[in-house]
Amino acid sequence: MATKRIANQVHKQASRLLREGYIHREPAWFRAVLDHPPLPLPAREPPSRTRFDAPEDVPLTRPSTSTKIRPLPIEYVEDQVRKQFFRDHPFEAFREKSIVEGATIESEHPVRGAQWTRLRQRTRNPSPEDAIRYAVNLYEHHQKPLSEAYASAVAQFRSLRSEITIARQIALNEAEHLGMEFGPSQIEITFNKETKAFDTFREADAQNRTAETERKRWKAVVEREGPPDQWTKGQEYTRLWKEGVRPVYAPVFTEPQISPEGLITPEQAAGQSVSHGDFLQAMSFTSTS
Repeated sequence: MATKRIANQVHKQASRLLREGYIHREPAWFRAVLDHPPLPLPAREPPSRTRFDAPEDVPLTRPSTSTKIRPLPIEYVEDQVRKQFFRDHPFEAFREKSIVEGATIESEHPVRGAQWTRLRQRTRNPSPEDAIRYAVNLYEHHQKPLSEAYASAVAQFRSLRSEITIARQIALNEAEHLGMEFGPSQIEITFNKETKAFDTFREADAQNRTAETERKRWKAVVEREGPPDQWTKGQEYTRLWKEGVRPVYAPVFTEPQISPEGLITPEQAAGQSVSHGDFLQAMSFTSTS
């Protein structure tokens, strides 16, 4: 007997040996390998698929003429129903839902399969997942077309949601009529928090302005003598220049100087500085010439 050296044909050889009686007992791995057979040659090629999780318009095996090796897309019936449901009910995606996992896996609901004929049998306040499972259940166990099963599930889902909304509104009106006073809603609580946050911003801005004002205790104020300045387009400056009057740029708040000759005003000090500057300029011109 020739030994099979190809790994993906070991289970086939074991099956032939069992059929001919050479092996009297199945190996421990035999059933597991039959349920999940190894990949055919070449090893990169994906195995054949069933219609359970493959699209209907895609072939289950790669054509012999194809040179590209690609795995088939995985798509379940629930995915199609879920996509259409949230396309028709987009606001259902905004409802809060806890995704925290418990210590144990939740057991399957006892009402399922052929016994599940109405959505109300599981709950009176269905979630989107309940409606999706109910549509798939009608399609798989009651042999209804997928479009008809989806339409029936959506109609029952909307009916039960309407009943819950009307019952809550009636209970609210009855409680208010009997004198019940309810606290602020979640929207009002959120707005109050935002208002408090804005108030803190205003208080911080006022404190910053107060501190800035306290730091600026001294302010320079320059007082100008004579009549208010008027714009003469340079004519006044030219007239004074022709008359030999030199402008005085000394600040008004300069203190007078005391010399042996007497008190020197800011204007006289400016004139002396100008004369000194002219003398230095004349000396520099003489030395260069």
